[in-house]
Amino acid sequence: MREVVRPRITDEASAFDTELQGLATTGVEIQFVERLLHAVAEPEGWEVGEVFAECALQDDASRQVHWPWNMVRDRRAPRASLPGADSVGFLCDGEEVFLLIGEVKTSSDVRTPPGVMSGRGGMAWQLEQNVVRLDVQRTLLQWLHARCQSQSLGELYRKAVERYLESQGKALALVGVLLRDTHPSELDLRARGEALSHRVADPTRVDLFAWYLPVPISGWPALVRAGGP
Repeated sequence: MREVVRPRITDEASAFDTELQGLATTGVEIQFVERLLHAVAEPEGWEVGEVFAECALQDDASRQVHWPWNMVRDRRAPRASLPGADSVGFLCDGEEVFLLIGEVKTSSDVRTPPGVMSGRGGMAWQLEQNVVRLDVQRTLLQWLHARCQSQSLGELYRKAVERYLESQGKALALVGVLLRDTHPSELDLRARGEALSHRVADPTRVDLFAWYLPVPISGWPALVRAGGP
């Protein structure tokens, strides 16, 4: 949380702070810039969960995941919940590259499985929508295109789109991530995983993950904040 999630959720890789400080020329302006840069709303538990999921997938040695863009940068208001997929990137498997679409759910629901896994708007429904709706896929490809202008990201984008077109829109890697502060249970994922296995066919890939953290979700923002000054 402190060493990996915090830098991403605060977007420390951005040059925004440094450039803004460089534009302040007087003492008054410098003081104002410092107040402005510290005017940051504490993230909600679900926001921490989404970033945690991206970091955990990227650090997973069993798969090669690339996130070309930090989704935090697209928010237009503090604590905003962005429409569309929670995470968009690429999954590399040898020479093949797949368009990766991730959906993340954070829940303290004591039920097993929690309510966020089913129904309209639930994880399974969202993953299915990503498979069957061409308008969703087109939007995600267009979104990625604008953010993959470097040579390395452009190459990943080209390979993923070529594979996607060759398969007529079926070469997708779907990832569902459930984050909980409850006792671990395979029942949280089993039913949804079995249902998806009958509705999604090769070459579409689906992976469902659940991470159970020993700290209540309400305490996650404090863990992230503890990594800063």
